[in-house]
Amino acid sequence: MFEVKSYIQQKKQVIDTSLEKILTKSQASETLVKAMSYSLMAGGKRIRPILCLAACEAVGGVSEDAVTVACALELIHTYSLIHDDLPAMDDDQLRRGKPTCHVAFDEATAILAGDALLTLAFEVLATIPVEDGDRTARRLQVIRLISRAAGYQGMIQGQMLDIASEGHKLSAGELEAMHRLKTGALIETALTCGGLLGGADERQMSMLKGYAANIGLAFQVADDILNVEGNPELMGKAVGTDLEREKSTYPSILGVQAAREYSTKLVQSALQAIETFDKHADPLRGIASYVIERRR
Repeated sequence: MFEVKSYIQQKKQVIDTSLEKILTKSQASETLVKAMSYSLMAGGKRIRPILCLAACEAVGGVSEDAVTVACALELIHTYSLIHDDLPAMDDDQLRRGKPTCHVAFDEATAILAGDALLTLAFEVLATIPVEDGDRTARRLQVIRLISRAAGYQGMIQGQMLDIASEGHKLSAGELEAMHRLKTGALIETALTCGGLLGGADERQMSMLKGYAANIGLAFQVADDILNVEGNPELMGKAVGTDLEREKSTYPSILGVQAAREYSTKLVQSALQAIETFDKHADPLRGIASYVIERRR
């Protein structure tokens, strides 16, 4: 029987080791690298890079071929967390059980650390060796997809919508549109990129995209629920902040129980999308359940 927690732990170790090597090569100022490392190596779940590796394996690829791209995704994700926590954004004091970057260092250093992680992600992507024409084309497509997901048409636009929506009640459709950008875009791209790097054909990519669209939203619904009833000690950050900021969330619009049922429905749809994949997709199946069962 497939053990998803063991798989996640194994892949997390691979990602952590690779990220440490990337930072070791940095020659920036000591304070800046410390701030970058402080947030990057703070013990994140690494869900986005792990999904990238799992998608690569699901279509018959070798996960080692996707590690560099997976690390770039985590660099981008960490930069977004540093900036989201800033006083001008959510003004959070805790992240992953530690003081946020701007609290541990200072606001200017946190901004620069986030900037540095974002630009480092694309430097890392550019270090991937140029190979035969088809594989090179796929890698260029990966860079384009990640740029779009992280930029003004994806994650940044989602954050803008999130800020603008504070104090306003959104409809379920408006909330979904916002979260598909803010959270879903990078998760969906992680899966798509993994498929591309694994050599997925058109049919496999279509199934992966169906899985990705559902699992990206399910992840956010689960996050919304954890913000209501999660354990701050397990989560490593405060709970109840969405209510304090008058944010529209799935629990506030649907109620906690209905939100939980919706997340389960999304996971079922994700699993249906990849039901014809063989056992190589078992990690994706396991992660789908993990997304809504997690406690942090």
